[in-house]
Amino acid sequence: MTSRLAFADPSSCSRPLHVLRPEELAAFVSGSGRTWAAWLTATGFEAGLGELRLLPAADGGVAGAVAGLGTTQARRRSRFGLAKAIAGLPEGDWRLEGQLDPAEQAEAALAWLLSGYRFDRYRPKKKTPSLPRLLCPEGLDSARLIAMAEGEALTRDLINTPAEDMGPEELEAAFLALAADYGAQAEVIRGDELLARNFPMIHAVGRASPRAPRLLDLRWGTRGPKLTLVGKGVCFDTGGLNLKPSSGMNLMKKDMGGAATVLGLARMIMALDLPVQLRVLVPAVENLVSGNALKPKDILTSRKGLTVEVNDTDAEGRLVLADALAYACEETAAVLVSMATLTGAARVAVGPDLAPYYTDDEGLAEALEAGARAGFDPVWRMPFHEPYESVIEPGIADLDNAPGFGFAGSITAALFLRRFVEGPRYLHFDIYGHTPSDQPARPKGGVGQGARAMLGALGAMLAP
Repeated sequence: MTSRLAFADPSSCSRPLHVLRPEELAAFVSGSGRTWAAWLTATGFEAGLGELRLLPAADGGVAGAVAGLGTTQARRRSRFGLAKAIAGLPEGDWRLEGQLDPAEQAEAALAWLLSGYRFDRYRPKKKTPSLPRLLCPEGLDSARLIAMAEGEALTRDLINTPAEDMGPEELEAAFLALAADYGAQAEVIRGDELLARNFPMIHAVGRASPRAPRLLDLRWGTRGPKLTLVGKGVCFDTGGLNLKPSSGMNLMKKDMGGAATVLGLARMIMALDLPVQLRVLVPAVENLVSGNALKPKDILTSRKGLTVEVNDTDAEGRLVLADALAYACEETAAVLVSMATLTGAARVAVGPDLAPYYTDDEGLAEALEAGARAGFDPVWRMPFHEPYESVIEPGIADLDNAPGFGFAGSITAALFLRRFVEGPRYLHFDIYGHTPSDQPARPKGGVGQGARAMLGALGAMLAP
């Protein structure tokens, strides 16, 4: 998989991919020679975003290609739009030609790498065609771009794998493999040991599954500020006794998308050997139905000591995250980040393409917005709206995991999680982790959200 996500050897013989805006087309055609000019005119090439024409060589081969960059409006309305042209290129090595600024070159190069992703685990006999490779444009950090693409590929693989092959045990195996690849230390707390070591809500959510719940803990790096990432690892979510309808259950293999995304981000950080003391915590569970399943109206005592009335067993992600967040705060860290496929309300608010996030820290928000632009990874800030705090207080317990408020479900979930955080600067993502239809550089299926934005923000976030 990751072997496909690489740039061409700089010493290789490459063909040009001329990238043109519509206003540059006439000058290019007039200077391109009679054959190419006639060909581009006859085929109606208009330099629309992602539009492609192969340029003929005298021997009947392909001498190069022309791709459209489209209008400013078209570029604003499509992420990685130039990637649409990549699918039409023959294999071989290519180089970008044209008046592209550094950001446009970086977007094109990252899109090229991301377009190389394939999830073919369950179609091993299908022949995968060779892909065109790009010479990394001069001046770009090729190692960083490759790290982003390979981290994203890990995230996509984990989300795309069905729950039969990606339960808590398999997620643990992927977690340990990542730790081994980069010399990180890892610890796993499984099954009833969770109770013995005071992780009651992780245990309560996962105890109905024959695949034991567990908490995964990775540590890497000995220099720099401390960063802790917490990812929701609900490997499948039936809703528990508050059972989802089939339409709501179909995509629940992706409910570990938060865990998959923090693992992808961790891979980026470790591959680039960033000066960070990294910790990753993943509560890995299945939310299933059996005789010992968590019941509506049960009251749980969390690791932090706060009591939680369970008014919906389908609001389980915040329960497992709460114990993990409380555990994270028992050590000092500069920044604490949680990522989770937490609420449908977030999808209603911003759709599948944006990663909504919450923070009270203006510095974190400013750094993240800049990182999002640099990583072509859009995010959207949401409020910790404190007048809604009373909504998550049921009266019979300290907190309610699913208030019957009927509004602001993503905000109240974020407020719930914030109750378990003390000490570090905190950032929470309520992501979707899925692309509903094929998009440029993002095939239908699992997708990372927020990881590249975080990678770009770390320098500013963790500066003394």
